[in-house]
Amino acid sequence: MKSPLLSLPGAVPAEGVDEDVAGHYGDLFREQRALADGAGFVDLSHRGVVAVTGEDRLSWLHLLLTQHLTDLPVGQAAEALILSAHGHIEHALYLVDDGTTVWAHVEPGTQGALIAYLESMKFFYRVEVADRTADTAVVHLPAGSIAPVPPGVVVRETAHGRDLFLPRADLESYAGQAGPPAGILAHEALRVEQHRPRLGFETDHRTIPHELGWIGTAVHLQKGCYRGQETVARVQNLGKPPRRLVFLHLDGSEVHLPAAGTELRVADEAPDGRKIGFITTSARHHELGPVALALVKRNVPVDAPLLAGSTAAAQELVVEP
Repeated sequence: MKSPLLSLPGAVPAEGVDEDVAGHYGDLFREQRALADGAGFVDLSHRGVVAVTGEDRLSWLHLLLTQHLTDLPVGQAAEALILSAHGHIEHALYLVDDGTTVWAHVEPGTQGALIAYLESMKFFYRVEVADRTADTAVVHLPAGSIAPVPPGVVVRETAHGRDLFLPRADLESYAGQAGPPAGILAHEALRVEQHRPRLGFETDHRTIPHELGWIGTAVHLQKGCYRGQETVARVQNLGKPPRRLVFLHLDGSEVHLPAAGTELRVADEAPDGRKIGFITTSARHHELGPVALALVKRNVPVDAPLLAGSTAAAQELVVEP
């Protein structure tokens, strides 16, 4: 859903799946610095919102998701995944329970497929699943923010800030009191700095949770069965994932950032050497300069200098080889 905040001064629409919100409002680095200092807000109103009600909601979701949810305290944030039968990541949910409803925000446009899957798994459980995207907008307040939270608004609080499930009708009025707006490019640059994966960016059709460091944060290893658990347990106990997430410091002298999908090669090998990975997200950071997240083959030496296309890149370990 296209955000009304695109009418704010300086707003420039983002691209791709984020095109319905502002990429920036005229000064990318100023917006990043404001978020890092705990000021301002990010419009995430294009994200899908799913609500699950009913007295069985937590026990039912516990059976379907990778997270332990049966005793989730009211107001405590959680991350969870839905995997395929082969353990590949299909959905990522960022959720909180308010005492009567589990609220989750998901990647733009994915809520329909998610709800279809959840509806197919209801059976005899006392639950109701609803798409609340049309009437609920997600707004992000950075860690340390003192911006007010309107009464009755559900809040999902993490170490990285607070996600507000705000009535969509109140989005414009809330923007007037929440501080300076920051575009999603600033939000993404900080996400890259924090090594946090994003569905559809760091994932492809064969990604498993171990590759991205989602074990422990979005995947609980001491819980009952869920689809794809056999793959999770087998890799955890008997092997290693085929790829690993890395953080890259890119050559700051380059004018253009390497785009998502840019092939990575070991710099010391021939120019036409083997492909060892690819860029998943690149960003310009207000302090670190050009940076990126990437997936590389597990056996690539952690100190090997890399090339992203023609751009030099130095690795920083995220997932152990």
